[in-house]
Amino acid sequence: MSAPLAGGTESLAANYERGGFTQRLQPGRRPALLVIDFVKAYLVEGSPLYAGVAAAQAAAIQLLGAARAAGIPVLHTNVEYQQGGRNGGVFFRKVPALQCFEAGAHPELAAFAEGLEPLPTETLITKQYASAFFGTSLASTLTAMGVDTVLIAGVSTSGCVRASAVDCCQHGFIPVVVREAVGDRAAGPHEANLFDLQAKYAEVRGLEEIQVYLAGLS
Repeated sequence: MSAPLAGGTESLAANYERGGFTQRLQPGRRPALLVIDFVKAYLVEGSPLYAGVAAAQAAAIQLLGAARAAGIPVLHTNVEYQQGGRNGGVFFRKVPALQCFEAGAHPELAAFAEGLEPLPTETLITKQYASAFFGTSLASTLTAMGVDTVLIAGVSTSGCVRASAVDCCQHGFIPVVVREAVGDRAAGPHEANLFDLQAKYAEVRGLEEIQVYLAGLS
């Protein structure tokens, strides 16, 4: 992300630094892990939502293990619509691939990815829109638990991960997107959204750094 901007010689990094987009947020001492929509629809070839995110799945499994070992709250999201998708509104009409999440239509695609299944003691948030916060109890649940920081894994980076991270910031929680544990169907949108999230709304941190952070919470 250091190529000159169109029509000038200033690099993108220099432009953002000059604009003041280099502020860093420090993760707090009361984090939760939010795993967004990590279901088989993004992993099964032939699925309309297939994104080839096996590497992100493997990293998310490591992150989930570290979170459970640290004893922090873990929350998962999935997507489900009533038959016909009325409760999905414009979003459902805009993205026909979401039909695979109609209740009972494709249980094999709606199932959680292997290794990322919620435990009975973990919170499941079922949503209809991109953000995990929109129209759900997520914000109030995090507030009730005294959470100050939300570690984010899941799919897709340019869609539900980005929307959730922005809303996380807007609800007053520090969003930390774990780079290796999020994925998208194409590298361009994935990297562009991670860049923008880091610049404006969230922290984008590496898995190893977050594992060290979690280990030090005791």
